[in-house]
Amino acid sequence: MRDGTPHFFARMQSQRHLLGLQGMHPSQIVPILDLAESYALLNRSRKTQRDVLRGLTLINLFFEDSTRTRTSFELAGKRLGADVINMSVSTSSVNKGETLLDTAATLNAMRTDLLVVRHAQSGAPALLSQKVDAAVINAGDGMHEHPTQALLDALTIRRHFGHLDGLTVAICGDVAHSRVARSNIHLLTAMGAEVRVVAPPTLLPGAINQLGVQVFHHMAGGLADAHVVMMLRLQRERMSAGLVPSAREYFRFFGLDAERLALARPDALVMHPGPMNRGVEIDSPVADDARHSVIAEQVEMGVAVRMAVLDLLSRRRNET
Repeated sequence: MRDGTPHFFARMQSQRHLLGLQGMHPSQIVPILDLAESYALLNRSRKTQRDVLRGLTLINLFFEDSTRTRTSFELAGKRLGADVINMSVSTSSVNKGETLLDTAATLNAMRTDLLVVRHAQSGAPALLSQKVDAAVINAGDGMHEHPTQALLDALTIRRHFGHLDGLTVAICGDVAHSRVARSNIHLLTAMGAEVRVVAPPTLLPGAINQLGVQVFHHMAGGLADAHVVMMLRLQRERMSAGLVPSAREYFRFFGLDAERLALARPDALVMHPGPMNRGVEIDSPVADDARHSVIAEQVEMGVAVRMAVLDLLSRRRNET
């Protein structure tokens, strides 16, 4: 599986890391999706590739809570044969006042090969990448990016439609505080999709018009004939008071229910990066609708995408 895949990282700003998707070309994105597709098939066959990362150490360094992302990186590393360590920041020296740079020095001394980082501050993984010898993967930093989430979303969409070019994707909800939205916008526009953002003005970033998207403030217009409806969690922990009146009022105007989903194409996909706030951004019957919802498949594709990223970064590391 490792032979013949293009060395797409050669055109990235940082050849050894995956810190974000902004500026990436389709020639860099497609090989990740192709390899991830192979790993998705392998995972369904219950087989593993234990020799791919054998002898390498993967550390999951999560400064923010996560279930899906951390677990899928752990599964991805173990299925490829890596030694996987999950560092609990709440009980580590970081919680006792150690700086991020001191943590980097500690990890370097441990001779870590692959470092997965989630941090509340935008740019933290990029800073670590400058200070450690390991290949760094951004697992979400502040309100900046979450590249592997966008890759798994793209893989899920491509598996259903066969392509991304020309599709209409409506990203709905708390765009202002969503690193998932930013990474998806960068990836999908690069791949030729038409991206719409649907949100009240209070939940849109100021520079949204510079990202090549169409902006809608009403669900009816934003969802019309959409191929994909991607709902976002209302991130109250990141927002100041007054941005939304109440959860009930928010759902009334921007929640996804069956009536609103009917505005999209008959074969439209419903997506959500999780965790879901049922009854706030999405109605339970829609979230669980087997005809449209691919939320469980997104989780499955997350393992395959992260296997592909770890595989490809380990190759680049071995070449340098």
